[in-house]
Amino acid sequence: MKKPIPVTVLTGYLGSGKTTLINRLLADPQGMRIAVIVNDIGEVNIDATLIAGKGHASVADNSLVALTNGCICCTLQTDLIRQIVRLIKTGRFDYILIEASGICEPQPIAQSIAMLDGTAAGKKLPTLCRLDAIVAVVDAYRLLTEFSGGDALLHPEKEEDIAQLLVKQIEFCNLILLNKTDLLSEEEIARVEAIVKALQPSAQIIKTRFTEVPSKEILNIRLFDFAKTFLSAGWAQTVEKETEPEKHPGHDDEHPDYEHHNHQEREHHEHGNTHHDHDHDNGEEQHSGHHHEHKGHSHYEEYGIGTFIYYRRRPFDDHKLEAWVNRFPSHVIRCKGLVWIAGEDTTCYLLEQAGRSVSVQPFSRWLAAAPRQERERAWKRDPAARNNWDERVGDRMTKLVFIGADMDEKEICASLDKCLA
Repeated sequence: MKKPIPVTVLTGYLGSGKTTLINRLLADPQGMRIAVIVNDIGEVNIDATLIAGKGHASVADNSLVALTNGCICCTLQTDLIRQIVRLIKTGRFDYILIEASGICEPQPIAQSIAMLDGTAAGKKLPTLCRLDAIVAVVDAYRLLTEFSGGDALLHPEKEEDIAQLLVKQIEFCNLILLNKTDLLSEEEIARVEAIVKALQPSAQIIKTRFTEVPSKEILNIRLFDFAKTFLSAGWAQTVEKETEPEKHPGHDDEHPDYEHHNHQEREHHEHGNTHHDHDHDNGEEQHSGHHHEHKGHSHYEEYGIGTFIYYRRRPFDDHKLEAWVNRFPSHVIRCKGLVWIAGEDTTCYLLEQAGRSVSVQPFSRWLAAAPRQERERAWKRDPAARNNWDERVGDRMTKLVFIGADMDEKEICASLDKCLA
């Protein structure tokens, strides 16, 4: 039986340097025969043309595949799987490189490849390939600009906030190429690296200019593990590291804080249907607060970057929360977590923020709203989940992870407490 063909997925926003990196890898293939799949949301695949122009891969000899008019993380998922299978069955290639469109989210791509690597639950499919690594190419200059109060950069086709895309690409990866560092000072590079580490503490980071990195540091590095990658984001690790309830200003002692929640995160590629969706002006609310030290929190003190958790067992007033979202604290880089809204005792909401884009969307059903037999089955599958149960409110709660620079934790918590119903 042949060994599974390794696959590397390259993500990164438009202009970050993905195509330049692919041409470098093809010029130094480490003795392997590499096929390339290039995704572009437009009708004309410019990146594929640029790769073909270098002469290392060609549509004519089937070593270059162009997928256009959509994203391989959503509308072109089936096409992606079909092309991977086709390339493998030719028997001509030892490796597959995938360049995702600039607006692609990496997790759905990994889920598609999982159908072919033997890891997809319940899928009796042959093991044809293995996902070697997800590499995020990050434009260091653009990242610094976005998270330093610069104008939001919108993709003209999708109108997606670049901050959301940058964060999702950084959070779900194994290796980060911090590119275009020649445009920044040493201090600025260090600040960008601190931001990236706060968002993704586990991934390896390589600082580069013009994506100059040896092929051996990108290919066959065997870094991808779906479960570990899924839980490697900074916000997820912050939740995991919390071992004792936090006592926050204005906290209701009759509703103790618990540390673990049994709702499994369900990421999905959204282009609408939000409960609330906001682009807010970070300049509206300025904080002169300080950074707080807490046991179990990760901090990058030199650059004022840290994390904390806001945790309550009382619901928010919908209108007050919406007003708060419109005045979102300016020093927060990333916020994500579960939200309980008054009058919505069945539906658990997900609040997600990156940069100046904030959304509050229906996420799942509270276990408290499920029949008793379903709750018992859930607790049998995950005994620790019962620790979250409160006799009055069940598993309903608000639990938000904040990652940011020089955040005023007391002020943020106090302002959220004023939104409680």
